[in-house]
Amino acid sequence: MRIAVPTTDGFSLSAHFGQSTGFLIFEVQDGKVTSSSVRANGGCHSHGAHDHSCHSQASTGHDHQHSGIVSTLEGCDIVICSGIGMRAADALAAGGIQPVFVRASGAASEIVEAYVSGKLTPASTGGCQCNH
Repeated sequence: MRIAVPTTDGFSLSAHFGQSTGFLIFEVQDGKVTSSSVRANGGCHSHGAHDHSCHSQASTGHDHQHSGIVSTLEGCDIVICSGIGMRAADALAAGGIQPVFVRASGAASEIVEAYVSGKLTPASTGGCQCNH
């Protein structure tokens, strides 16, 4: 199983999925983290707080693109995050990647280890309230 964690510093869980500059990818086998790597955020979200300059305008209105992020996370099964827009969560789910919401902060490796060992209970929701 591969678990992705959004990060802005290459170490800790980012407070918001869409504002991460990259993703820490953890390979998990037999309930243990066996390796980790970093992937740059391939989507249009590597911007500051709600700068929508990378959004496209479709004839039907504001169409937010998330395909770059889904492509970046190809091969991942789960994304552990604390805040994510619902469109991004839906795009991940459509790409076969399960968003798992947590109420945690700190080192991504510790959060993943706690999740894998069952010591970290997922939250029921983690959507952001910024309406994008």
